[in-house]
Order: sequence, then structure tokens, then C-alpha cells
Amino acid sequence: MEADTGMKLTESFAMWPGASVSGWYFSHLDRRYFAVSQVRRDQVEDYAVRKGMTVSEVERWLAPNLGYDAANCSGG
Repeated sequence: MEADTGMKLTESFAMWPGASVSGWYFSHLDRRYFAVSQVRRDQVEDYAVRKGMTVSEVERWLAPNLGYDAANCSGG
């Protein structure tokens, strides 16, 4: 497995490297899934005010989740 994945278990059974992910996944017949929409400009502006940050700082932190192109946005 180590040769194929690059992951291994340490002596204390921790996964290495630290970014490795493993888990047990269970399902249920009554499960429900949901999706979170991308963040709009008005939400970014509101969040920036509440956090005491600039809009550009928030856009940088949330870039993968933005529902608009921050580089070409004139505030709309």
C-alpha cells in the first residue's frame, strides 16, 4: 500500500503524511444531502463588515467559493 499511495501508518497508528485522510462511511435509508451555494458579492460585503476585514481580504480567503469573478467585479 505504501508504494501505491505514499501513505503509511506510524508506530502509534497515525496516518502519515498528516494530510492523509481515512474514515468509515455509513449510510442510512432516510439520509438527506444538501449543497451549499457559492458565495455572492453581497454576502462577501456583509461578512467583511462583520469581521472588520476588507472585501478584497475576504475575497482572497473565500476565492474557491465565490460565485463571481472578484478580479472583474465592480461591486455588482
